[in-house]
Amino acid sequence: MRAWTPCLALALLCAVGVAHADDKSVAYKWVDENGVTHYGDRIPPQYAKKESSVLNKQGVEIGRNDAQKTPDQLAEEARLHEAALRQKQHDSFLLTTYSTVKDIESLRDERLGQISGQRRAAEAYIDGLHSRLSTLQSRALNFKPYNEAPGARRLPDDLAEDLMRTVNEMRSQKAALAAKDAEENALRAQFQADIDRYLELHAAVRSNR
Repeated sequence: MRAWTPCLALALLCAVGVAHADDKSVAYKWVDENGVTHYGDRIPPQYAKKESSVLNKQGVEIGRNDAQKTPDQLAEEARLHEAALRQKQHDSFLLTTYSTVKDIESLRDERLGQISGQRRAAEAYIDGLHSRLSTLQSRALNFKPYNEAPGARRLPDDLAEDLMRTVNEMRSQKAALAAKDAEENALRAQFQADIDRYLELHAAVRSNR
């Protein structure tokens, strides 16, 4: 079977289109999996979902059919669209809510002050738990297994439960305190990003005037 060049194939296709009045007025161009360009009055089914071009009788491109997107591509487009929409909404919020950078800094300092107060309260509570644990441990030394004296009694259940409860509460509060540290760092980063974006938006507004 003789191989035809794309230009020759298109010329023959156009010639056939002129010779036969019942031929379609457009042709199609597509590329197969080997990178070879093809022309025809219809696209084979196996290439129907791939990118193709629509040509008139003179071989001029008059339209284009985009390749059908995969589910992953569609999902990524939707994600990017949603992210762009959120950014647009946040930009509008920044421009309509704050008059100056100092307004943003004022709100940042207020939020940081709230977190700082919560951290101080948590630290004071942990100090109280330390004192309580120390007292309970001192009491526990009078009982087995901490006291090896022959007449020592077994550790009372309520004391053992109180010890365990206090230790668990200390762990929980320390984890909460670490979370506050992470929250503070995230808050600082978010407000700094807002300040940078606010300045960027205002610079764009000034340049467009």
